[in-house]
Amino acid sequence: MKRAMIILAEGFEEMEAVAPIDVLRRAEVEVTVAGLDRDHVKAARGTVIKTDKVFDGGEPLPDALVFPGGLPGAENLAGSAMVKDYIRKMDSENRVIAAVCAAPALVLGPAGVLKGKKATCYPGLEKNFDISVKHVKDEVVQDGNIITSRGPGTALPFALKIAENLVGKAKAGMLAEQMLYRS
Repeated sequence: MKRAMIILAEGFEEMEAVAPIDVLRRAEVEVTVAGLDRDHVKAARGTVIKTDKVFDGGEPLPDALVFPGGLPGAENLAGSAMVKDYIRKMDSENRVIAAVCAAPALVLGPAGVLKGKKATCYPGLEKNFDISVKHVKDEVVQDGNIITSRGPGTALPFALKIAENLVGKAKAGMLAEQMLYRS
């Protein structure tokens, strides 16, 4: 069974966290929701999610690592040296790293994993990308092991792209159809 970890920090965007959790669980991926610094994490609009565990940086590497955006959630993730180290370990093993909204620019960029790659993010935050990053305005962009997306409205296609990488295009397509998603 494939495994994914979603790391939540105070101020995360609800839709960008719950859509991947839901879609990946429907795809029969083992999903661990980890809280940065706590096991109950408050989202940008006040929703509180009880996580499966508190992230400690020593977890075995999953097949996919997912970061919702939102502010100040992405800024809180970006401030964690443990998160940056974990991202670099995932990248060194070419495992899937996915980020949406502010997280590509504020979390993945500073971790150094976007250098020379195509990526997208919430409009206006691309100014935070390294000069070597090719900003693309597509809803979801995959370059190698990195998947990026634009914001709350792209959370479902973002989640389906992660699922496609973990369980295959056919199963992800079947899930999209069952959820009445039309691309």
